[in-house]
Formats: sequence, structure tokens, C-alpha cells
Amino acid sequence: MLREKSMRNTVLRRRVLELLSERQEPMSHSEILDALAAQGETPDRVTLYRTLSVFSDVRIVHEIHGTDGVARFCLQEPSHTGCLGNHPHFLCRRCGRMSCLSDQPLPYVAVPAGTLVEGKQLLVFGLCPRCATGKEI
Repeated sequence: MLREKSMRNTVLRRRVLELLSERQEPMSHSEILDALAAQGETPDRVTLYRTLSVFSDVRIVHEIHGTDGVARFCLQEPSHTGCLGNHPHFLCRRCGRMSCLSDQPLPYVAVPAGTLVEGKQLLVFGLCPRCATGKEI
């Protein structure tokens, strides 16, 4: 992915892409920092923020903003050429975990002629099964 976008192949960039690929769910800046720290890595917070921002700019990830004001980042499917994140997301208001609802495309929205749509977002929120039942699933 980095090579395709003519980006430098740094250790942090590789690790962030690997992590997002492994998790297959949107992750916040702090969730990514915590996951990397659990693996013995301690990236600089600002460098990670810039990495995620660049990834978003070049369409390697899409960014989803939750009702909690936290931005989360999800790996963009390389074969997808339309709007980034062309699917809804679910946010658990208790545990904060967000998931992609990839099997459900966003509805078509007619915009005025000549408008360039750069993204769209639909967020569904409530309690995930684990938080709703109070049990581990």
C-alpha cells in the first residue's frame, strides 16, 4: 500500500497498517497507541497523529467520527474507488468500540450538479451485544 501511494516505508507506518489490518475495525489514536505499547513499541503521539492524517489524505484509511467526538481510523479497501468508508458504522456508547457494517452500503444521496462528494458517514450507536447483556461474548 505504501509503495502504491509513493510513501516512505517506515516502521511506524508498517505497524499501523498491520494493526488496522489485523483488527479489522476502526481504532482511535489512543487505541492504536495502547495496542502498539502492548507490543513493546512506544511511538511518539504526534508522529502517530501525523501518520494517521497522511493515511487519511492519501486514502489508505477512512476516518469516522463518533458521537463521543473521537476520530477512529479504518483501513480502506484498496479495490474500492468510491467514497471512503461507503458503509455505516456502529459505536457502542458504553465500551466505545466501533465496528464497520461493511455488508450494508450507505444510501445514495443526490447532491447538486457539479458537487464533488469526498466522503459520507452514517453512524448507528447504542450498546454492543457484550455491553447490552453484561456478559462476555
